[in-house]
Amino acid sequence: MAAFICGIGWVTGAGFGWGKQGSKFSMPDLSLPPLTRKDVFPEPNQRFGRMSEYTKLGLAAITFALRDARLEEWAEKRPIGVVASTHFGCLATDLEYHKTVLLEGGGLASPNLFAYTLANCFLGDAAIQFGLTGSSFAINETGEDNLGAIRMALEDLELGEADTMLAGICDLTAPDAFADGVSFKPGAVFIVLSLSPPAVSNNYGIISLVDDGRITYNGIHADSLPELIQAALAG
Repeated sequence: MAAFICGIGWVTGAGFGWGKQGSKFSMPDLSLPPLTRKDVFPEPNQRFGRMSEYTKLGLAAITFALRDARLEEWAEKRPIGVVASTHFGCLATDLEYHKTVLLEGGGLASPNLFAYTLANCFLGDAAIQFGLTGSSFAINETGEDNLGAIRMALEDLELGEADTMLAGICDLTAPDAFADGVSFKPGAVFIVLSLSPPAVSNNYGIISLVDDGRITYNGIHADSLPELIQAALAG
């Protein structure tokens, strides 16, 4: 199964950006930059300020990927799906919410935090923001290569679930109590995959899922998601 990479967006410890913007991509083990609405959306967005940090992170990377693919603007809803992989999901939000539950016998439990205590919450916000009607779900990333969502997105394309998919990873820095032994780097990276070559957007090359489950980029095996992104941006 093969698809065209049409857009790339990211937020990492090195900064944020999208493919043809000119920013350099890397995924270091550094603290993530704080995100404001103005960093992501040029126009007012009342929901963004109320979102959890995990949701802001994922929505920002999706926004940048769609912007790079020239799919940010829309007039009619579109059957575009999203697959997001994550190691810890919204655990940091869950812990913050739990702190509010402990106060006053639960009388001060935060309804705003509670609304973001699911790992797929930012996918719903992305669907609303960009008119996406395809299947959207979050999966637990168990591999070292961080390519789980890419594999599932390619499988969805092969099954005819959609003609265009977003796929990537989203993780905050691991909470202190869970940081020992963590090998992944914090950040969110998403790519836009399409069965058709882009007419007006960027074309970063072809990504394939081969029979042994490996991912290749232009026929060359990709060992990890950062390696794949760096190869696509350099191509």
